[in-house]
Amino acid sequence: MSASAFLCLRTTAIQRATIRRVNQTTRRYKYFDLIMPAFVAVLLCSNLIGVHKVSSINLPFYGEYIYGAGVLFFPISYLFNDIMTEVYGFARSRRAVWMGFAALVFASLMSYVVTALPAAPTMSAEHQSAVNFIFAQTARITLASLIAFWAGEFVNSFVLAKVKVWTEGKFLWVRTIGSTFAGEFVDSIIFYPIAFLGTWSNEQVVSVMIGNYFLKVFWEVVATPFTYWIVNYLKRVEHEDFYDRETDFNPFSLEN
Repeated sequence: MSASAFLCLRTTAIQRATIRRVNQTTRRYKYFDLIMPAFVAVLLCSNLIGVHKVSSINLPFYGEYIYGAGVLFFPISYLFNDIMTEVYGFARSRRAVWMGFAALVFASLMSYVVTALPAAPTMSAEHQSAVNFIFAQTARITLASLIAFWAGEFVNSFVLAKVKVWTEGKFLWVRTIGSTFAGEFVDSIIFYPIAFLGTWSNEQVVSVMIGNYFLKVFWEVVATPFTYWIVNYLKRVEHEDFYDRETDFNPFSLEN
C-alpha cells in the first residue's frame, strides 16, 4: 500500500471517529436524564440513611452475620453504573459519577454545617443529640467514603466498557458481574481501612470488609436478570448500544 493510500485510510478513520464522537455528544436520549438522578439519589440515601444502621441475620453453618444496612442499597448504584456504561458508554457514565461525587461532597458539607450550628432554646437537648448522632460524621469516614466511591465507580465503568469491546458485546453477565467484582473490591479495600483502622481491631476491619464485599457482589449476581431486562429495553427504545473503542478514559474529563 502506498503512503498516500495509507494516509487516506488513516484520515477517513479519524473522520469517522470524530463523527461518532460528535453524534454521541449532541444526541438526546429519552431515559438517560432519568437514570442519572436516580443514580445520585441512591448514593445519597445509602450514605445518609443506611450508614447508621447495623443489622444481623443468622445463617446456616455460619451463625450470626453482622452487616451494615447500607450495603443492601449501595450496590444499586453499581447496577445503574453498569446500565449507563453498557447502553450509553463510559463518557456519559463518567459524568454521572462526577455528579454523584459532587452530591456527596455537598451532603457532607451540609451535614457538617447543620450539626455545628447552635441549637435554639426551643429545641430539646435530646432532639439536638439525635440530629448530631444521625448526621454527624467524622472527617476520616467522609474522606474514606468519597475516595472509595470515586475510585470504585470509575473502575467498575472502565472494566465493563473494556470487556464489552473485547467480547464484542457478548456475555453481558460476565462484564456486569466482573466489573462489580473489580469496582466493589477497590471500594472496599479503600473505605474500610481508611475509615476504621485504629478504631476497630484489624480482625474486625478485615472481617467486615470481606463480608460486606461478598454481600454486595452477591447482590449484583441476584440482580443480573433484572439488569438484562433493563439493558435490552433501553437499547431497543434508545436505539443505542455504545462501544468505547475510541473513548478517552481519563476520569477527570467531563466530555461526553
